[in-house]
Amino acid sequence: MATEDKNRATAAAILPLVGGAANVASIAHCMTRLRLGLHDRTLVDDEALKALPAVMGVVEDDTYQIVLGPGTVARVTPEFEQLVEEGREAAPAPGPGGPAAVSSDDLAAQGAAIKAQQKAKNATPFKLFLRKIANIFVPLIPALIGCGIIAGLNGLLVNLQWLPAVTPALAAMASGFMALIAVFVGYNTAKEFGGTPILGGAVAAIIVFPGVANIDAFGQTLSPGQGGVLGALGAAVLAVYVEKWCRRWVPEALDVLVTPTLTVLISGLVTIFGLMFVAGEISSAIGTFADWLLSNGGAGAGFVLGGLFLPLVMLGLHQALIPIHTTLIEQQGYTVLLPILAMAGAGQVGAAMAVYFRLPRNESIRRTIKSALPAGLLGVGEPLIYGVSLPLGRPFVTACVGGAFGGGFVGLFNQLGDTVGSTAIGPSGWALFPLLDGNHGLGSTIAIYAGGLLVGYVAGFLATYFFGFSKDLLTEFNVSQETAPSTIAATGGTTPSTTPSAAGGPDTPDPGADPAKAPAGV
Repeated sequence: MATEDKNRATAAAILPLVGGAANVASIAHCMTRLRLGLHDRTLVDDEALKALPAVMGVVEDDTYQIVLGPGTVARVTPEFEQLVEEGREAAPAPGPGGPAAVSSDDLAAQGAAIKAQQKAKNATPFKLFLRKIANIFVPLIPALIGCGIIAGLNGLLVNLQWLPAVTPALAAMASGFMALIAVFVGYNTAKEFGGTPILGGAVAAIIVFPGVANIDAFGQTLSPGQGGVLGALGAAVLAVYVEKWCRRWVPEALDVLVTPTLTVLISGLVTIFGLMFVAGEISSAIGTFADWLLSNGGAGAGFVLGGLFLPLVMLGLHQALIPIHTTLIEQQGYTVLLPILAMAGAGQVGAAMAVYFRLPRNESIRRTIKSALPAGLLGVGEPLIYGVSLPLGRPFVTACVGGAFGGGFVGLFNQLGDTVGSTAIGPSGWALFPLLDGNHGLGSTIAIYAGGLLVGYVAGFLATYFFGFSKDLLTEFNVSQETAPSTIAATGGTTPSTTPSAAGGPDTPDPGADPAKAPAGV
């Protein structure tokens, strides 16, 4: 009951700061964020929201996103939805003595204008496409995590030869979702691209139907699951275009019969005699390239991947990796890329610890680090990124250096033959340990991943401690709130900023960037 009260209190604190129930157009959540569609963006009190103890930060994109952290957001969202519903029911009708009536069209116009300004820099066709890809795969992450952990537990029991009567049941639980993941991808794809979701799922289901093993295409016998999630994605997109074409040309009286039939028939034939083969070849090439890259590139490839992941997240380009991770999990049982990319979070943690020691007088930043560090260790890096490293500028770069060294460490062992992978996408940091898998036993895999984290922590700390601050930056930020007034008198200038968000200038993060639609934490 105490936990429920806490979650409801958090929701109740957030609601008035986003303009009340009448200002909320839509509510959704991902792994870490409460995502709100708002009628009027100007009614939001950003600073008050950021000051709430449960709020780790805010991000503005196509929706207004309040970072609450994994677990918390899933519990706060239903409470928030209930409060919004209650608020709408209790709202008095506008009258002569009340507030001036504002039409929904007026609110929508205001919100659209503000949203257009915020999204202008990020509304490129490529980024919009990546956003759609993320919206297709992100809802699948909870099932991937749950099934991945069960798969790891089952593998451990099998290796130890414990509970032999239970392991077949665990294997079924772990594998059932992955066997049908193409159907879920097809459903979400059709929904995201504006078609009928169930038709997208129906066409994608052809890919995993056992009966395709009786069909020959391109001189080869098809295999159930051939093409995987990439084939399902392509099949569902095709189904959407066929359905939209049918809606334009089929008479309304026949639409209910003809449109779904033609959609499944045309899309299904193209899927069977084209997409499954092509997508299967692409999927195989992805797996082959990933293996080749880490077998031959090793430390160098890991260094580059670990060092570039945080910038990719800032630009939203990391979303392109989601189908690749999922394809590798389908093919090999785990993705070898995620443990390397997770080292970016280790570099971020090390950098934050160095900032803590380099700014002993800035109580505000040190409090932020102390509160955000546990989440960072568990792979939720947004509070440290947006509250510490990005606003300071240089520490963000040195955090990337830490991630590069951690990635190089894991990549080196991959080159030496010790493959380290993750059976699901989503978590990183310490939260990735239950999902680890590899080719040389769980103990070896855990040791290599833990070593990579340690290298990332140390490299991020050292790089930030010795190279993360210029003299001017130290002068500006290593200031106590109590001594700030005397500094003004001595310098004749303005008060130095005591919080990272006040830094401004070129080091201030772009509020339009979306760092966490991704599945992989940082």
